[in-house]
Amino acid sequence: MTTNKKTIMITGGNSGLGFAAAKIIASRYKDYQLILACRNLEKANMAVNELQKSTDNQNIIAMELDVSSLHSVRKFVANFQAADLGLLDGILCNAGINGNNTGLTKDGFDVVFETNHLGHFLLTNLLVPFMREDGRIVLVSSDMHNPPGDNLTWPGVPALAYPSESLNTHFIRYSYSKLCNLYFTYSLVEKLAYMKSKITVNAFNPGLLTTTNFAPDKSRFTEEFMKQIEDRIGTLEVSSEALANLMTDSKYDYVTGKYFDRGVEILSSPLSYDENNRTELWKKSIAYTDLKVTETLPELVK
Repeated sequence: MTTNKKTIMITGGNSGLGFAAAKIIASRYKDYQLILACRNLEKANMAVNELQKSTDNQNIIAMELDVSSLHSVRKFVANFQAADLGLLDGILCNAGINGNNTGLTKDGFDVVFETNHLGHFLLTNLLVPFMREDGRIVLVSSDMHNPPGDNLTWPGVPALAYPSESLNTHFIRYSYSKLCNLYFTYSLVEKLAYMKSKITVNAFNPGLLTTTNFAPDKSRFTEEFMKQIEDRIGTLEVSSEALANLMTDSKYDYVTGKYFDRGVEILSSPLSYDENNRTELWKKSIAYTDLKVTETLPELVK
């Protein structure tokens, strides 16, 4: 049933940052419809029930989505179309895993690369045709795209998709996946601008949230390293508020192509603005996902 309600889809919205942001949006805007797109549908439905009770907003639904599976992404989009939920006002690419996860997905890609970048790349491209002309896209990146004391050098996309032993540390694989989020953001902004689209795209850093289930095992961090990242530690309360605002506040109506650190617009790392690297990532991502011209706006498949 088509609706005129504003609709925001949040990946990984059943817990942590995504859940907290959903709660703020649902509480403030009773006329907003929220779609929690989650890997575990049972947990997602529990989150929906909890949000409906705590916010008195019944316009919240759960849909199954595993961004580590290209098949699941395409199935989700097909189900979204079939459900006739109206046009999307917002896409919040929030789901992600830390670098402690290892191995390959069923698609044959590194699990961190596909979960944190490739799945969201495909999802966003497939959903852009179903967005309102003034829609918003926000990708949750991380300041670890520029890790302390470690100057990243771009190894090329294949090295990230199929990592060798040299890239097999949990820090480095996560950092590169978050760098990919920024390359994706900046490339999509450029392509939408070329098309005269009013859709905005921004990236967001929540800081290291030590109270969520996403937080890495801090026992692996040295005291010296913890001192280095002291100013990078965020809180769920501040970060979720900033993220909810970025998705809904009218002051961001025309803001695009920016990187927000817990609500403050800053510059991302110098490496994140490398045009050659992001062009390579875009082209390889199209090839890896087998994205067709007929599946998205044709101008994006370039």
